[in-house]
Amino acid sequence: MSSDSTPPPKGHQRTPRRTTRKKAPVAPAAPAANKLPASILAVDVGGTRVKILASGQTEPRRRLTGPGMTPQDLVAGVLELADGWEFEAVSIGYPGQVGGSGPRSEPGNLGPGWVGFNFAAAFGKPVRIMNDAAMQALGSYDGGRMLFLGLGTGLGSALIADSVIVPLELGRLHWPRVGELGLALGRPGLRRFGKRKWRRLVDRVVPELMAATLADAVVIGGGNAKKIRTPPPGARLSNNLTAFRGGFRLWHVDDVRTLSSDESAPVASPPKVEWRVI
Repeated sequence: MSSDSTPPPKGHQRTPRRTTRKKAPVAPAAPAANKLPASILAVDVGGTRVKILASGQTEPRRRLTGPGMTPQDLVAGVLELADGWEFEAVSIGYPGQVGGSGPRSEPGNLGPGWVGFNFAAAFGKPVRIMNDAAMQALGSYDGGRMLFLGLGTGLGSALIADSVIVPLELGRLHWPRVGELGLALGRPGLRRFGKRKWRRLVDRVVPELMAATLADAVVIGGGNAKKIRTPPPGARLSNNLTAFRGGFRLWHVDDVRTLSSDESAPVASPPKVEWRVI
């Protein structure tokens, strides 16, 4: 009998043969669900022009609009203007009332078709939409209770109080002997009264609105703000870039819905922050 067949001594246990197991492949870590877009295109839609700026860029690009501009025209024009810029998401400041799914009223100075338009599908990017005055207010805010007044085609308005953003429609208020504030302080009033009388009206109206809203300060923006030489007491003029800053900040506002270009895909939620939109 060969030595290989000799049984082991009593009490001795044969050492089992070691086998090498292959390690299971490690799946790559899934991206964080609350990751914010690294680059944003901010779009400020006005009654006479649209302005855009992307993260990392320093010089806005502009294009004239008009009473016939549709949302399709806007998207095509913005994509053409943004040629060469990289961006992962879009913020839109819209000159009208905005709901959770985008515009909920047609703008008075542009073409039709804005309510129900799928901006996310048209851009092929996640989109957030806010009233244009509220977006400029968000970009101008530095604490306290702040009233924003946008002097442009009409009168845009918004109030921010302790990080709560409240879009307003102060342009619908009537002022003695001048009528609706949106017409009086907007472009029609500037043509009607002339620059000097229009400035005096601004000096009278702004302190009253400041007192009525219990604001600590008033920020005056919009295309016609540059026609004001000295702001009324308690007011300051807005910087031209505040609308874009508001568009970038919009992605840190927790209560704003993100419109996805793919409705079946989950939408990443930003981290919890101390902002609310009402």
